[in-house]
Amino acid sequence: MSPLISAEDKLRERIKELTCLYNVSSYIANSDLDNLEPTWQAIVYSLQEAIRYPEEASVELRIEDKLISAGDYPEDKVIILSAIKVFNKPIGSIQVGYSKLKYNENSFLNEEIQLLNNIALEIGNLFERKQIIESEALAKRQIERADRLGILGEITAGIAHELNTPLANILGYTELLKDQFKDNPSVLNDLDKIIHSAIFSREVVKKLMFFSCDMPQQMELRNMVPIIKDAIGLLNPNFKKKELHCHLDISKDKIMLRVDAIQLTQVIFNLVINAIYFSPKQGKITVMVKDTESQVILKISDVGPGIQKKDFDHVFNPFFTTKPVGEGSGLGLSVVHGIVKSHKGSIKFEPNQPKGTIFTITLPKN
Repeated sequence: MSPLISAEDKLRERIKELTCLYNVSSYIANSDLDNLEPTWQAIVYSLQEAIRYPEEASVELRIEDKLISAGDYPEDKVIILSAIKVFNKPIGSIQVGYSKLKYNENSFLNEEIQLLNNIALEIGNLFERKQIIESEALAKRQIERADRLGILGEITAGIAHELNTPLANILGYTELLKDQFKDNPSVLNDLDKIIHSAIFSREVVKKLMFFSCDMPQQMELRNMVPIIKDAIGLLNPNFKKKELHCHLDISKDKIMLRVDAIQLTQVIFNLVINAIYFSPKQGKITVMVKDTESQVILKISDVGPGIQKKDFDHVFNPFFTTKPVGEGSGLGLSVVHGIVKSHKGSIKFEPNQPKGTIFTITLPKN
């Protein structure tokens, strides 16, 4: 039952409530979605002024991991409270309270309870709008990135085909020159350098072809477990060099999947070699393989410095690398991305805790 109140006081309180609701709507309409704390503070103080006894009221807004408050905070108080929901999921609450020494549950007006519910609804709507805008921006970035990768795939396929023939000629004619100058060690040394450079270039071309999915696939139903173990086994010297521990967690001894074994090896090799490069000495790398009814999930995690936020959109782009010049071509992760996509799978990354990165590959069984 609401407290007795004169018609004049009721009108005065109603004006305060409508003014508060107007102000809250204005704060929300003009809020900065990247920094909402000033909006929360303005709402809290506006609500406190709209309550019948503002000088004795406390207001608390709890939203996600934040608490914004105003007024006195008696330990024993009577409150009215409204939940803040985003797409019907609670994310916080807003409450008004008085000291129980002076007030009780009937000290609040019905209109104040309605005001609190309306403000909670406005805040929830703001969060829904924020999430929609962020989702649209993310979808737009993903589409733009897919378009860029598609164009790059076509370009790199063309480049790879154009380079293959001249590189083969360079290697062939250099071998012929070695026969002609076999008695001249100085010339032979220079020719070996040419051959080494040509072979390196051919490997880059091969990676370009992997990225563009222009390498012929040999898809066969294979047990993934030995393929993964063999790929990691090839890197044992690298683990020992940095005194790294590799923990292999595979849910079954036999995980059947239709894959190109060589390309799967390339995926494991590139991701683990990256993890080794960025891992601190005596660090730990975990390779987890999980078999479900519809898909196989592969996770490779390290405890390195992690990926900086500014690089998130470029990680799978060809020729992008954070390694020093001469230590990486920037094709490893783009090759992995191309192979996973050609297997109708997906790849994503996320921060590891307390530090590092986790790459997750999901491969469908169908």
